[in-house]
Amino acid sequence: MSEFKVAVIPGDGIGPEITDGAVAVMKAAAAKFKLPLTYDSAPAAAAAVDQGLPPLPDHTLKLCQQSHAILCGPFGDPRWDNAPPAERPERAKLILRKTFDLFANLRPVKPVPALLDASPLRRELIEGVDFLIIRELVGGLYFAEPRGYGEDAKGRFGINTLRYHAWEVERIGKIAFEMARLRRRKVMSADKANALESMQLWRETMQKLHDQHFADIELKHIFVDNCAMQIVANPRQFDVIVAENMFGDILSDLGAELTGSLGMLPSASLGTGVPLFEPVHGSAPDIAGKGKANPLAMILTAGMMFTYGARRPDIGKAVDDAVEAALKKGYRTADIARKLPGEKLVSTKEMAEAVLASL
Repeated sequence: MSEFKVAVIPGDGIGPEITDGAVAVMKAAAAKFKLPLTYDSAPAAAAAVDQGLPPLPDHTLKLCQQSHAILCGPFGDPRWDNAPPAERPERAKLILRKTFDLFANLRPVKPVPALLDASPLRRELIEGVDFLIIRELVGGLYFAEPRGYGEDAKGRFGINTLRYHAWEVERIGKIAFEMARLRRRKVMSADKANALESMQLWRETMQKLHDQHFADIELKHIFVDNCAMQIVANPRQFDVIVAENMFGDILSDLGAELTGSLGMLPSASLGTGVPLFEPVHGSAPDIAGKGKANPLAMILTAGMMFTYGARRPDIGKAVDDAVEAALKKGYRTADIARKLPGEKLVSTKEMAEAVLASL
C-alpha cells in the first residue's frame, strides 16, 4: 500500500497515556521499515461523553471508515457502571464491532521468557506456552435478541439470548482452521454442547466444516469449563482455541493471566470491514494519570496492527522483539514487578521509552 492510515482512539482511564507510548513505537517502527504512515486521533466512549458527545461521535466513526486500521485504547468509566447496557459509553466498541462486522477476535497467549516468574503458574507449566484464542465477536449472548428487562408475577427480570446461525459458526471456524494451518495445525473448539442447544449446533457445524474442508487439521471438542481448567493445568497442549463470544471473553482473560498480567495481552479484531486493534485489559481509572500503567499490551497491539492490518509481519515481529528486549534488560512496571534481582521499576512513559530504545 502507498500509505497506511490509522485511526487512533485513545479511550478512557489509562488509555491516553498507554496510547501515547504505542503511537511513538508505531511511528518509529514504520519509519525504520520505510512504511509511509499517517494517523489521526478522535474520542469515543466516556472521553466523548465528557465533551457532550455521543459515545461514538459521527466524526470518530467517519475517521475509522476512512482508515486502514483502528488502534483503540480501553473503554470504560465507573461513573456509568449502573447505567443500562445500551446507554453505557463503552458500548461504542460494540457499535464499532458491528459496523465493521469484526466477527473474529484474535488473542495470542505467549508468555515472554523474561516474565516467566511473574506468572502465578509455575515456570515448568508455562515455559513454551504459545496458543491463540479466537473469540467470535459479534454474535451470541452479547448481541442476540431478545434482550432487556421485564416483569412478571415473580418480579423484575433480565433476559439475554444465546443464538447462533450455522453460517456464523462456519465463518469463525474457518478463521480458526486457517490460523491453525499457519501454526501447529490443532484446533480446540470450546462449547457447552452438553447443556445448550445453540452449542450443540456449534459443535455439529464445526465438525462438518472440518470434515468437508479442513481434514488436515486436528479438531477436538472440549466443554468450556474443562477448557478453563486445562488452560491452568496444562496450557502447553493448546494451539488454537475457538469459542463463542462470552466464552471467549472469559477464556482470553484467563489466558492473559498466564503471562503475568492483563497488561501484557494484545488483540486483533478482524472481519469484513476496517480491522480494530486493542489491548485486552480495561481502563483502570484508579491508576489513570499516575504513571503506573503497563503500556506493553498497547504496544504489542500496535505490533499486531502491522501484522494483520498493514500485512507487514516483519514490522510486527520487530515490535514484539523490542518489547522482549526491554523486558530482558529488567524494565518492569508495577504490575509485572516481582522485586527480583536486576529488575528496574519504571513508569508508563519510561517503559515505552525502553521499548523505543530497543527498537
